[in-house]
Amino acid sequence: MVVPRPRPPRLIRPVREAATVPPPLTGPWAPDDRRLDRVDLLPLPDGAVGPEDVVVDPSGRVVSGDEDGRLWWWPTDAPAGTRPRLLAETGGRPLGIELDPAGGLVVCDAYRGLLRVTPDGAVHELTGTAPPVHLANNAAVARDGTIYFTDSSDRFPVSHWKRDLLEHRPNGRVLAYRPGAGGAEVVAEGLYFPNGVALTPDESALMLVETTTHRLLRVELPGGTVRVLADLPAYPDNLSAVGDGTYWIALPSPRVPVAERLLPHPRLRQLAALLPDAMQPQPRRYGLVALVDGVGAVRRTLHGPQGDYWMITGVRQHGDQLWLGSLLGPGVARVPLT
Repeated sequence: MVVPRPRPPRLIRPVREAATVPPPLTGPWAPDDRRLDRVDLLPLPDGAVGPEDVVVDPSGRVVSGDEDGRLWWWPTDAPAGTRPRLLAETGGRPLGIELDPAGGLVVCDAYRGLLRVTPDGAVHELTGTAPPVHLANNAAVARDGTIYFTDSSDRFPVSHWKRDLLEHRPNGRVLAYRPGAGGAEVVAEGLYFPNGVALTPDESALMLVETTTHRLLRVELPGGTVRVLADLPAYPDNLSAVGDGTYWIALPSPRVPVAERLLPHPRLRQLAALLPDAMQPQPRRYGLVALVDGVGAVRRTLHGPQGDYWMITGVRQHGDQLWLGSLLGPGVARVPLT
């Protein structure tokens, strides 16, 4: 089964915004630790790309997806170069993947909504894509089974995410799926491409990033009150909790000066959205992840200035190793933290 891909609106609806100047990668963001240029690559099968997120399940399997709707797994101790085994096929586009306390995985599928995948690979649809769900992206699962997840855009499918960034409107929201309640409810809305999300240790709030505005936010539970914690020097994607009150953020690209300079010019942004993808503002080929605490302070950054493994969209700590996923990459990557 292949799920039909929605057609995006042809025209974006940009509004005038103030230009920003991307801050330099200095201070805690300085590229002192360049280990992301020396990762172990565990490739997808030939021709497959796009392991957008990565998670390690209780049986020690590293799980990721690809842009053709398949989920794959590798043993955590697999040598570099090891090919994966097929776990499941969703027919859509798997993005964020989380552990389900009931067993198995919770998968945000860009074209099917929220899914549950059992350890033997059976796929069960939880929400579908009926409103308010449009582009399920990343999730966090509470101890009571509630799944908080980002719905990044009610305007553009994942295949045209750049158009949402060029439009620069608050088209996204955070939703909650409660087992047995049916459907999804809105927790917070008016967000600029909300992406990675994680629960605080006491589950009183969500840590959340907005890709478009490169911000780290805190969303209070219940109520959905949003507070800005930090302005980031790069565009954030998925976010994962370590468990000790710190969080890894995957940052696919440092901020792009030309994109930030276009913000006061809605007509130019509208024209840019009509250009072929190669002629639109492009992410930098640079590997970057950051560890932050609950108030947004940066504890550690890892860099890959050569861009050998880049467009990093997923990050997960497992013991003394960090596992990475990439929207465009040919496989998942592993790097030691010590």
